[in-house]
Amino acid sequence: MMDAPSTPPVLAASQPPKLLDSLRQRIRVLHYSIRTEQAYVDWARRFILFHGKRHPREMGAPEVTAFLTHLAVARNVSASTQNQAKAAILFLYKEVLQQDLPWLDEVVSAKKARRLPVVLTQREVRELLLHLQGTQWLVASLLYGTGMRILEALRLRVKDVEFERRELVVREGKGNKDRVTVLPEILLAPLREQLERARVLQAGYDIRIVQELLGHKDVRA
Repeated sequence: MMDAPSTPPVLAASQPPKLLDSLRQRIRVLHYSIRTEQAYVDWARRFILFHGKRHPREMGAPEVTAFLTHLAVARNVSASTQNQAKAAILFLYKEVLQQDLPWLDEVVSAKKARRLPVVLTQREVRELLLHLQGTQWLVASLLYGTGMRILEALRLRVKDVEFERRELVVREGKGNKDRVTVLPEILLAPLREQLERARVLQAGYDIRIVQELLGHKDVRA
């Protein structure tokens, strides 16, 4: 007697992505910056935890207002921080939950206080740079001399440095836009030296990799 054919196992249905994972995916689809992604995910998590882990679909204007009020009264956050939290929650509802709710736009935004920016004088900047050395000095000098943001300077690539035109190409800056900024002449030599050090380090790293692949033989002989 032949055995009855075994029934193929039923494939488990793929689990839908969690809410915060869906939020991350949507942010990356729209090419928002990594800092914006981190901030929006953090605010969405705080909003959910504040209301006892209730799903945002079960909440509305009173819960959003209560959360924003808590930030202003109990946490004493600035107006810009409160507005960032509101923007994150609005994004969550509109872009992830696909709920274009009229009350979201009616939630009052905090008014930013007008303050004059604190700007260092040339003497103060000079004294600050004198206390820095090496790569830290170069990055700080780039920030001051080109107007780049910190992550833009740290992500600067070799192909984005135009020595002949005295330009730096900033890739995927604020708003995911590229732009060109002026490269100060005083930083030409330090940048060339930094690039040369990077080439030497990369060459040594490549040699070590090849040696490991060849059984630690000296490939330079």
